[in-house]
Amino acid sequence: MNANETLIKVENVQKYYNNGVIKALDGINTEIKKGEVVVVIGPSGSGKSTFLRCLNLLEVPTGGSIYFEGVDITDVKTNINIHRQRMGMVFQHFNLFPHMTILKNMIIAPMKLQKKSEEEATALAMELLKRVGLEDRAHAYPSQLSGGQKQRIAIVRALCMQPEVMLFDEPTSALDPEMVGEVLEVMKQLAKENMTMVVVTHEMGFAKEVASRVMFMADGKQVEEGTPRDIFENPKSERLQTFLAKVL
Repeated sequence: MNANETLIKVENVQKYYNNGVIKALDGINTEIKKGEVVVVIGPSGSGKSTFLRCLNLLEVPTGGSIYFEGVDITDVKTNINIHRQRMGMVFQHFNLFPHMTILKNMIIAPMKLQKKSEEEATALAMELLKRVGLEDRAHAYPSQLSGGQKQRIAIVRALCMQPEVMLFDEPTSALDPEMVGEVLEVMKQLAKENMTMVVVTHEMGFAKEVASRVMFMADGKQVEEGTPRDIFENPKSERLQTFLAKVL
């Protein structure tokens, strides 16, 4: 796949609850290109996390289509599990298996799903742990780690599958303030390495510094999208202006 090639295409995606009374997503259209870092911002309840979870069908859209690497993953005939292996997902809460060591947490999916040998999976896991400065914690259990360490592990665990895109759902919102920086640092490093990323976050500094594009959502709609400069220095809609006045 070439750079500038569309990796994910979202066409008129809706997600309704209560027979359409609640429109969590109301006709989202966007394209995410290879190597882009798209940061999604907006008030709570605007549909940001629902949008992100629709990208790998953790939430199934009520209507519309999502294409990943040219395949319509919303088509019932598509085996979503094959495509999910190519989409890393990092949640607010780390979702590590508490009864397994960090290393075991990291190698289980590549061995089961990609049929990698234990040696191969371990070599990659140790290399990734080294990158985030946690190789000495390989044999520790999740309960022995700080929140920031767990979240860095959650990121590299997703990278063990060598995904095409990384989806982050408010990865720092459950962390103590002093641990936020260490997690954002790992994400900045990924961005420098041209990892395609879609990030839902309240960290406006990260959005300004790292995003290639910022998407502002409110009430289930994309209200505005553009470069960080467009969004933060020249917001056009009143809704975005009001939001930024509260958060900046």
